[in-house]
Amino acid sequence: MDDQHIQEEMWWVSPYNFVDEVRGGLDLPKKVEIHDATLRDGEQTPGVVFRKDDKVRIAQKLDEVGVERIEAGMPAVSDEDFAAIKEITRLGLKAKIYSFARAMTVDIDKAVECGCHGVVIEIPIGYPKLKYQFKWTWEDVLRKSIDCINYSKKRNLHTVYFPYDTTRSREEDLTNLLTRLMEVAPPDAIGVVDTMGCALPEAIKYLVRKVKKLTGLPVEIHTHNDFGMGVATELAAVAAGAEVVHSCVNGLGERTGNADLEELMVGLHILLGMKTQYRFDKLIELSDLVCSLSGVTLANNKPVVGRGNFIRESGIGIDLVMTKPLAMFGTAPRLTGRDAEIVLGKKSGKASITYTLEKLGIKNVSDEAVTEMLKEVKEKGTQKKGLLNPDEIQEIIKRKLK
Repeated sequence: MDDQHIQEEMWWVSPYNFVDEVRGGLDLPKKVEIHDATLRDGEQTPGVVFRKDDKVRIAQKLDEVGVERIEAGMPAVSDEDFAAIKEITRLGLKAKIYSFARAMTVDIDKAVECGCHGVVIEIPIGYPKLKYQFKWTWEDVLRKSIDCINYSKKRNLHTVYFPYDTTRSREEDLTNLLTRLMEVAPPDAIGVVDTMGCALPEAIKYLVRKVKKLTGLPVEIHTHNDFGMGVATELAAVAAGAEVVHSCVNGLGERTGNADLEELMVGLHILLGMKTQYRFDKLIELSDLVCSLSGVTLANNKPVVGRGNFIRESGIGIDLVMTKPLAMFGTAPRLTGRDAEIVLGKKSGKASITYTLEKLGIKNVSDEAVTEMLKEVKEKGTQKKGLLNPDEIQEIIKRKLK
């Protein structure tokens, strides 16, 4: 083992991620790009509406964080969406701007008119979709795809073919579709789309390799989080050679949402050891902005950007939280521009009381007084079923120091 798993004062993850037996099973591409779909798929979260100015602000912050591709929306949805996409393409961002399209040439024209670099063309291939929703065969999907793909490439758009619900397709349908497509209308990239988030990471690896073998094209991965494996699934896809991962800020999206942008960034850089230029210190700003504009709040313990990730109530190892945080956490608070915090409640210990006293500038307190304070803190925390606020802490300290 080498020390790839450690970045001094920033992270300390499992060294087993980097042993030869593990690394030898990976087929990592030289570079991976993030395609963020917050402004389209994220807005599909029930009740979420991003106005034009909202979309512009989010796009600017995505660019600041270092996202390589921004899916700015679907111009066919409304005149305001069309105007927002057009405005975003005029910002001169480093990120390439994509639009989302049905398999219709009119949607391709709108993408061109908006000034987009590329387009994601969606069409179903999942068997439940074909059988019950659309009443199509794979031949119908092929026929509806050909003109649109060829037209998109003729209009000089980078064309991503997005056969959604890929992971619930019949294998013969997917094989036939992609084989024929390469003969008559090859796109620039193929998306493996786990629309229902129902494929195991190993199944995603199988599909990524299969699609690469059938087409020879770059493969992109887009997953939902229905079974709680969105990010793990996308990292597995990268391990099998996928070159683009799709995401949404804060995991927004329909049902259980999409793979989380923040978790993907950290996973790519720290767990897979890929060299990226992402601004982890800007992730909280991006997350807060999207929370504010979407009205969707986060769980306090959400990975990477959760407000409670570096808050410690338990007394065990409390001194290390502040002095050697990587003994207590996989990533240090400073990675995302934060500080660790110690709070008092039912699960606190004497070290927590001592730390709190020192922080308040109170020294030379007897062990007996600390013990009495801890007893009352525990009783108060149990009674209120929560943490003590600063006033409650101060009141206990004053009484016990009289």
